[in-house]
Amino acid sequence: MPRTVTAGLDGSAESRAAVEWAAREAVLRGLPLRLVQVWEPLPDPLAQAPLLGAEAEQDWIERAPDESAEGLRLRHPGLEVITERRTGDPVDVLCEAAGTSELLALGSRGLGGLHGFIVGSVGLAVTGHAGCPVVLVRAGEQAADEHRADPTGIPSAATPFRPVVLGLDITAPDAALLEFAFGAAALRGAPLRVVYAWVPQPPPSNETPGYAYEAEAPAVAELEPRNAFMLGRALEPWRESFPDVDVAEAAVEGSAGSVLVDASRDACLVVVGRRVRKARLGAHLGHVAHAVLHHSPAPVAVVPHA
Repeated sequence: MPRTVTAGLDGSAESRAAVEWAAREAVLRGLPLRLVQVWEPLPDPLAQAPLLGAEAEQDWIERAPDESAEGLRLRHPGLEVITERRTGDPVDVLCEAAGTSELLALGSRGLGGLHGFIVGSVGLAVTGHAGCPVVLVRAGEQAADEHRADPTGIPSAATPFRPVVLGLDITAPDAALLEFAFGAAALRGAPLRVVYAWVPQPPPSNETPGYAYEAEAPAVAELEPRNAFMLGRALEPWRESFPDVDVAEAAVEGSAGSVLVDASRDACLVVVGRRVRKARLGAHLGHVAHAVLHHSPAPVAVVPHA
């Protein structure tokens, strides 16, 4: 099967936003778009019971992928859209689909006044196990949200993209993560902002307060230029590989999750990493990825890496 951009479709507002985002991404990448709708069978006792609205639900299951595909083809002439109706556990089916995908787009639901988002159990499980990058898209996401406002201050998809933001750990700058972020910025003609956030280690508890402060202060003062140097050095080969990408880096003191969420407010896409682990159970997402997934107003790409 050819590589595709894949989106999970379940009829929800967040799912529809993810499908629209995936269509735009497929056009940028010149790839087919695959819509995967997963129907999870009911347990036997419920399956045998007459359920109110079962016929209407079945009718929606049969119509939704084709109707979505038809609308996408009209909005994106020339885009190849493939539809799949699958039965089984949604996590297993979507992870299997990720195996032949450049990336997988799923939806997340807004929390309104709390300025956060809900990533459901399926989304977290798929994000933690999929073999390709997974992009979580909030409900209501529009193409114009990813672009600068026009000169009159009105959102517009015709203006340049906002920056792509990459959260990078300079102690282990993984190539897959860097390649995805630089590639995403290059496709969009967008600037790339690379952020490394660091927190100074507290002074040893067995020292006297005055001595600890004097001993630790010079080391803390040296962290910022050292971290900035290491970040710049990690980016050097990627700047050479992507000479047209405008790169700005920042080594910032603070919590990585908070720093990235703040940076996401002016981003078209936020990119974070996920270490691949062999254990099957659990979401396998670190606290930084969790924070960004739940609070970034921009779409978030979680990239698996060694």
